[in-house]
Formats: sequence, structure tokens, C-alpha cells
Amino acid sequence: MADPTIDQVKQMRAAVLGAAAKVPGALIGLGILFIVLGMIGVAGQTLFSFVSINVLGAFLILGGVLQGAHAMQSHGWKSVGIQIILSVLYIAAGFYTWAFPIPALEVITLWLAAIFFVTGFLRLVSAFQHRVFAEWFWLVLSSAISILMGVLIMNSFPSSSLWLPGLLIAIELLLQGWSLLFLGFAARSLTK
Repeated sequence: MADPTIDQVKQMRAAVLGAAAKVPGALIGLGILFIVLGMIGVAGQTLFSFVSINVLGAFLILGGVLQGAHAMQSHGWKSVGIQIILSVLYIAAGFYTWAFPIPALEVITLWLAAIFFVTGFLRLVSAFQHRVFAEWFWLVLSSAISILMGVLIMNSFPSSSLWLPGLLIAIELLLQGWSLLFLGFAARSLTK
């Protein structure tokens, strides 16, 4: 099989990048913005945790208001009452996160620890189901790391709730920023 030509490679990259190839500058700019926000988040994890819990509260309130407005306009729908109750719960949860950000961060941290424990356990089960493959060790290692992360979070709980959510969001912003930046550079190379 012959190697693809330069034009064929460009066509494949254009097909993969799709609409992103048309706006590489926007991807690069968004990537840089996410990287800067991620670096700020890593530098000020506690502040980032409080900012993110306040943003979460705002989204809960907005979602509750919109759900309530939709329920009020849905006359004759059987579950209007349930939708109004859910709307009130969303709004109450949003105000709770604003009024009591530290307990809200503690709940999120416990939730994160639970996710690490559950995913680690499920990966361990999956690893033993696939132990006929030589690579099953990597699943065991991955599950051990997830369970260890859960243990580390719980070991430093509740103090970890002040910095952990902000750190994880900051890391996600950094990873997303770098991927958008490189995607933008790849898209820009198509236009040359």
C-alpha cells in the first residue's frame, strides 16, 4: 500500500477537523483563554473552588426558574406538579450553595471520592473479567490509582473540600485549553 500524498493528507485532516478548520484563530484564542484560566485556578485553588460553587449555584437557580416557567406554560401536562416541585428544589439548592458554600463544597468532594471508589472498583472487576489478555494489568493499575485517589481525598477530608474541586476544574481547563490550542494549530496548517 502506497503512502498517501500531501494533498490526500490535507483532505483527511480537513475531513477530521471539519468546521474547526474554518476558524483556527478562534480555537487558538479559546485554547489560550482556557490555559490562562487553568493556571489561575491551579495558583488559587481555594478561590477557584468558591467561584465554581457560586457559578454552580447560579446555574441551579437559572435552571430552576426556567423549569418552573416551562411547567407554568404546560397546561394539561400530567407532571406539571412534579416539574414545579423540581423547580423549587433546584432554586433551593442554588440558594443553599450561595448561602453555605463550604458544606456544598464538602458534598461535592464526597461525591468525587465516591466516584473514584466506584470507578476503581468497577475497573477492578473488569480487569479480572479480562485477565486472559496480557494487558489486564493496566486495568488493575488504573483501578488501584482510582481507589487510591478516593482514599487520599477521604484522608484529608474535610480540608480537601476547600481546594480539590477548584484544582480538578483547573486541571480540566488546562487539558481542554491545550487540546483546543493544538487543534487550532492543526486547523491553521490546513489553510496554508
